[in-house]
Amino acid sequence: MTIRTRPATEADHQVAGAICVAAYLESGQIHDQRGYAEELADVAARARDAEVIVAEDPDTGEILGNVTLVLAGQQLAEIALPGEAEFRMLAVAPSAQRRGVGSALVRACLDRASALGCTAMAIYTRDFNDAAIRMYEGFGFVRTPDLDWTPLAGLRLVAMRVELPARAGQPSPGPAT
Repeated sequence: MTIRTRPATEADHQVAGAICVAAYLESGQIHDQRGYAEELADVAARARDAEVIVAEDPDTGEILGNVTLVLAGQQLAEIALPGEAEFRMLAVAPSAQRRGVGSALVRACLDRASALGCTAMAIYTRDFNDAAIRMYEGFGFVRTPDLDWTPLAGLRLVAMRVELPARAGQPSPGPAT
């Protein structure tokens, strides 16, 4: 399947939010976390402070997934150090899973961060999300257990990081404006 990635538009926000909620519910990542479903659904808020990227079927225009790309120092950044990026809330519609959508979104984030001159990409994922961890490892991400985080009881996030290739003539990344 061919998948196209692009910056999200305002018209994409509602469906992207619904995909986030559906994917996180299906994977068991939403249960007692008050407000997390609402945070996942609020793509418009994320788009004000970060870059939201969608994956779509180029033949139908159907949105299949989305991810939020954040630079160190931005409001949504949790793990990125200066000069680095991170992505958050990667979600693929349950009906589109295992078709390469997640990989296309990761590749889009890596390419965008590299184009911005970032030196690395750092991420958190749930400790039980073996499929995602394998996918990230396929892109060269390695576990960085010293950065693992337990923000709430029963919620363990594992840290992963990948160095990005240097790009000559690229500006130093800073928070998006």
